[in-house]
Amino acid sequence: MGTFLVGAVLAGIVALIIRSMIRDKKNGKSIQCGGDCRHCKGHCTENGADH
Repeated sequence: MGTFLVGAVLAGIVALIIRSMIRDKKNGKSIQCGGDCRHCKGHCTENGADH
């Protein structure tokens, strides 16, 4: 029972993290760019992100 409970909580946390990453990607805040155009060589601004 305890193992199932811990697994369910962990799965929920992972799902929330993935959901957050997808939302950030759609809003132009991907982990590759991070709001610093030196990392993506200006590709963020081509996609309509405003930095």
